[in-house]
Amino acid sequence: MVREETPEDTFFRELGAACAELRLTFARHVGMSPHRVQLLIRLRRDGETSHSDLRRMLGIDGASITRLVKEFEAEGLISRRLDPEDNRYTLAALTPAGERAAAELERSHQAYQERLLDGITPHQQEIVLGVLARIRANMIEQESR
Repeated sequence: MVREETPEDTFFRELGAACAELRLTFARHVGMSPHRVQLLIRLRRDGETSHSDLRRMLGIDGASITRLVKEFEAEGLISRRLDPEDNRYTLAALTPAGERAAAELERSHQAYQERLLDGITPHQQEIVLGVLARIRANMIEQESR
């Protein structure tokens, strides 16, 4: 016998699908992979960052981070240097060209988000944010048990 989908199943399936689709559709919109988008935005927001911190923030393996950073370096968007405090680590930072590219990416992302929220009132957005905050609080509570 096949179990019917519960309302909880439907909620989390739709939530997960919406999150995954959001990243993918914007990346397609700008013609980049989601990881390339995330890397540029993260470096713009955080400044110079170690490869290991980028790996942790983006949730991908070290080899993938190194490959992405090297690709951006070859394109003149990122520079790399050894961490002067611990030369076992490599730091990545946006070049001036990378800063301009990331700023344009953020402007495009802002406009994209505004289009996606068309027809959704601020009150509806607040409700969704409240629900997401409650889910996150419940997750933290579950993990502490």
